[in-house]
Amino acid sequence: MISILIKSFIWFIAGIVLVVVTIFQPQQLAAAPAPVSIAQGNQVQSVISQGLSANPAQLAPLPYAYNALEKAIDAETMKIHHDKHHKAYVDNLNNALKKYPQLQGRTIEAMLRDLNSIPEDIRTTVRNNGGGHLNHTMFWEIMSPTGGGLPTGNIAQEINKTFGSFENFQKQFNTAGGQRFGSGWVWLVRNPKGQLQITNTANQDSPIMDGLYPIMGNDVWEHAYYLRYQNRRADYLSNWWNVVNWNEVNKRAQASRSST
Repeated sequence: MISILIKSFIWFIAGIVLVVVTIFQPQQLAAAPAPVSIAQGNQVQSVISQGLSANPAQLAPLPYAYNALEKAIDAETMKIHHDKHHKAYVDNLNNALKKYPQLQGRTIEAMLRDLNSIPEDIRTTVRNNGGGHLNHTMFWEIMSPTGGGLPTGNIAQEINKTFGSFENFQKQFNTAGGQRFGSGWVWLVRNPKGQLQITNTANQDSPIMDGLYPIMGNDVWEHAYYLRYQNRRADYLSNWWNVVNWNEVNKRAQASRSST
């Protein structure tokens, strides 16, 4: 009798274990996350392609003090521009992508190059805020407290070959920046033929939306200069050359050559 009770108890316990395994094993498998990104220091690189991550988008600190670019831009403008405006682009982009988490595995560049693949209800938000994040990330990097002067390296040779001289290039670049009505950017880009050209874009539109590689760009939104220059955009454009980081511009120029 005792033997029968023991066997019944063992079969009862075995049945419970089988039910538990059946119920919980699928949940454990479903909960296992697929790897999307690899963290490297403060940077997050997409495993799909190199570029600016949206998983999530992150606001990197300025690579210098707020007052480091006083030759062209005052400290208060830098603080507001980076901590308020750029941060808003990052926050708005992340909030929009929460609705479509599968998009977080794509880089900012990939989304902007193929905006038609972005759901219509967040497409404009991604265009404006993804563009704003990408543009400003570049902007801080191509300026330096020790910048300015004549361009150096291969980009100097390309500028002279394309525009005749650095002075001609500066004049055309500043003119394009001054002619951008309202808010936007002025750019030196490489086109699909591998040639340098100057262009400008409205709002936070990135040149990559038109198949162009942005080598360097200046922000001509009023928030980029108004505290010091008020309505004198031309003076801002002229002084900005005193902080251009030609080493970084050369790196971007080299990257643009391999992309065309």
